[in-house]
Amino acid sequence: MIKITSKHFEVTESIRERIEARLAKLARHDVQLINPHVIILQEKQGFKIEASVGIPSAKLFAQAKHEDLYAAINAMGQKLEKQLNRLTHKPESQRHATLKREDDAIDEGFDDNIEEEYAA
Repeated sequence: MIKITSKHFEVTESIRERIEARLAKLARHDVQLINPHVIILQEKQGFKIEASVGIPSAKLFAQAKHEDLYAAINAMGQKLEKQLNRLTHKPESQRHATLKREDDAIDEGFDDNIEEEYAA
């Protein structure tokens, strides 16, 4: 369940649905969301939205400002997706890990029987 807190205005059902839909896109990465909390602030220039979401290996935090609330929600969701994408693909992007896997594959395919075949 997503906890939504607002300051200086009331959260309508359509705003709640938009936030829930935006955070549901994070489920594409097959990661469990732990205690998602969204704070919406109404300022003079527009809206500021902050979100903190825990995942099993880390904690994600994003904030966005915009004149339109729905645009701020989308920007915040994009920032969370970018962070989650970076965390889930981090092992793949580490060069030393991929080189180690390639070296292991080369060593496994090495055949020691070469000397026996040519030792006539």
